[in-house]
Amino acid sequence: MRIRATVAAVSGALALSALAVPASQAAQSGAPGGDRPSAPDYGFSSQHGAAAPKAKANGLTAAAKAAAAPVITKTVVNGGKPIVVGTTATKKVTIAITASHASGIADAGTILWIGKNLDDDDAFAFVQNEDKATCKAANATTSTCTLTVTVDPGQLINTDATYWNVGAAVLAKGGTDVQNDKFTKIRFQRLSKLTVNASPEPVKKGKTLTVTGKLSRANWETATYKGYATQTVKLQFRKKDSSTYTDVKTVKTSGTGTLKTTTTRTTVAGYWRWSFAGTASTPAVNATGDYVAVN
Repeated sequence: MRIRATVAAVSGALALSALAVPASQAAQSGAPGGDRPSAPDYGFSSQHGAAAPKAKANGLTAAAKAAAAPVITKTVVNGGKPIVVGTTATKKVTIAITASHASGIADAGTILWIGKNLDDDDAFAFVQNEDKATCKAANATTSTCTLTVTVDPGQLINTDATYWNVGAAVLAKGGTDVQNDKFTKIRFQRLSKLTVNASPEPVKKGKTLTVTGKLSRANWETATYKGYATQTVKLQFRKKDSSTYTDVKTVKTSGTGTLKTTTTRTTVAGYWRWSFAGTASTPAVNATGDYVAVN
């Protein structure tokens, strides 16, 4: 069983002190994943216990507007792109939360988590780095608040390469708040690598060229890159005076992720590469072209 610890965050204006992880639950070096504490709660001290003033026939009173919860309109994680993580380097992810309230927006909080719900014993989360969000006002009522979350691959297991929930909490200047544990989702992916080697170099015109390579991806549980088996990969070529690759043939990786094929389309000098389109858990990747002269 492995231990996965959350990133601690402590806040003043935000009621995020519950995110702090006791030292006894800190990550153990070289022990990714495993038994893990429940995902922490997050958000603000709600002031919704008091009943909001009733609206007048011609609209909300000023007091009712002030007592209403802020409205989260958009949350953008990592620029809308999947979060791709390798084996050792941490990745800092930016999360931008846009919200509105009659009194304006004071602060925001966020969390990336996986599990049935935040109260589930198997839930796990990465929380914000900052004590307070950086909020930029678009006008008197609407702001976009930016935070970052650091994703540590040492705390991931391979089945985490799926959709994660994005929680968003917002505090209005008037004191009311709102929290949505599943405002949106973001996909986590295992970083992929692809190599190529073409030989002989140079090759005689019209003669056989052998192209090899390997497709691998991050194994978060061993902190190594392992071959990605039985995946469809394209062999591509571009002439030395061109910037465009064209498909030559399609090949499947072996049980260990290796690639090998031959071609006699050796009429002109140029670059050979493998190209992988990606899968749900693994991003697309192109090998760096291998130049082969033709005699």
